[in-house]
Amino acid sequence: MPKQAISGRAEEKAGPAPRPSRRERVREATLREIKGIARLHLIEQGLPGVSLRAIAREMGMTAPGLYRYYAGLDDLLQSLRADFFDELSEAVGDADRALPADDVDGRILGSLRAFRSWALANRAEFTLLFGPPSPHRRDPDEGVAAEAGQRFAATFFTLFDELLRQRRFTPPPDEELSPALCRQLEHFAEHTGFLADSASHGALRVLMACWVRLYGLVCMEVFDHLAFVMDDMEPLFEAEVREILTTAGVEYRPPG
Repeated sequence: MPKQAISGRAEEKAGPAPRPSRRERVREATLREIKGIARLHLIEQGLPGVSLRAIAREMGMTAPGLYRYYAGLDDLLQSLRADFFDELSEAVGDADRALPADDVDGRILGSLRAFRSWALANRAEFTLLFGPPSPHRRDPDEGVAAEAGQRFAATFFTLFDELLRQRRFTPPPDEELSPALCRQLEHFAEHTGFLADSASHGALRVLMACWVRLYGLVCMEVFDHLAFVMDDMEPLFEAEVREILTTAGVEYRPPG
């Protein structure tokens, strides 16, 4: 998968695209309908309930007819994952852009809270993105879903790079990390597209530690792993955010 450089907050706008033909508009409408039904089935029945046959039946088509739009179920799921990553990126990006560019602390806090909010509001979609791989899943390093995943990762990497540039924290020396861990951190950076030149192995270790703890906590909430002892996970989430981000030099602010 080609590496993707960290993008900034603003993107250059391209000129107006040519108007699609009627055939193209019909095709796009059909693709949206297929994915809309697939998403509904995913929400209502989970991943096992998503099948080309069931979608075709609901649309009044034959299952082979869907192959004019998707090469198979794996292709459809790839497209859904890409859409969900883009939705998640938009939610996180909206929270980021709602604050001034120089308010890095507020942008990070808002982005992390937006990640959690989207996950809780879209549990089935979150599971498709971050849950166990399905038997239909192709190489995670390839395809439109992988590219969309890199775009999502870049929303946080941009903010982390700001912390590095501002020297908000002191990363552990590289020599304190084992060669095996350094190799894994290099693979992580290459796989995710994190290309900040200032990122040492120690800095990547801090980034990984922050992400694993916060992402892990959101997963536990989405999958109700602590529901038997906690009916409200927000206080724990906020406590973890405060503790973790303090180590990265971020000033904590309560929500609201």
